[in-house]
Amino acid sequence: MNISIIGIGLIGGSLAITLKENGFAQRIIGVDISQDNLDKAIRRRLIDEDMGLEEGIAAADIIVLATPVDIMVKLLPGILDKVSRQQVVIDVGSTKERLLEGVKEHPYRGRYVATHPMAGTEHSGPEAAIPNLFDRKCTVLVDVEDSDADAVALVERLYRSIPMNIVQLDCRSHDVHTAYVSHISHISSFALALTVLAKENDESHIFELASGGFDSTVRLAKSSPDMWVPIFRQNRDNVLDVLDEHINQLAQFRSLLIKKDFEAFYRLIQDANEIRRILKK
Repeated sequence: MNISIIGIGLIGGSLAITLKENGFAQRIIGVDISQDNLDKAIRRRLIDEDMGLEEGIAAADIIVLATPVDIMVKLLPGILDKVSRQQVVIDVGSTKERLLEGVKEHPYRGRYVATHPMAGTEHSGPEAAIPNLFDRKCTVLVDVEDSDADAVALVERLYRSIPMNIVQLDCRSHDVHTAYVSHISHISSFALALTVLAKENDESHIFELASGGFDSTVRLAKSSPDMWVPIFRQNRDNVLDVLDEHINQLAQFRSLLIKKDFEAFYRLIQDANEIRRILKK
């Protein structure tokens, strides 16, 4: 199986490592606007070789689109223009409605399977790629009824080879749910980092006093704006909805602190503990 990965960063590079090591891919081709990224990927043996976009598409059985989501919107229609009925195209983006809207009438829409492997770190670039990033995580297949059955079967086989758990959602539900479980977490982390940087003038104190709790909460603030601004742009309405609710919850805690109502504060924390049951941890 020849796989071309367009965008050799954390996700694309980690997928390359995984599919080469587990034997699903015999040959990994890298396509990237940055030759420096490609050179790093070859030195790290993430990819076997690099090619230009058209050459990489022609050489692949599966084409993986792993760029920032705004670039995906621009590239996907042109990629589908160039594929054959024997090839399959997938993306690994964090938003889906706008991407799918742009190709819904494309004659080769059936060769495309929209996917979102729910895994990542705060790091970016080919140097951030790691093995086992996706192991036992969840991947979402989106609007599979619009994809050819053989294409969906191949993509399911790809993700099960990692192995990953597979769920199916429509694009609207996907974007709503990712706003709640992923996108708001990043905004909260960015805001917390800015809060601490604004209030704590002595950087050495942040370093010296930061515990595991702070580090885990603010970890996502290290994430790349090149990746996340396009996500917020495309999922703006859903993120605004969850952000409004998040602000309301913060306002509740603030109000109770002002009133010194620590009994109600206790109950809010108890209510929040319910998340343990949902996450089963």
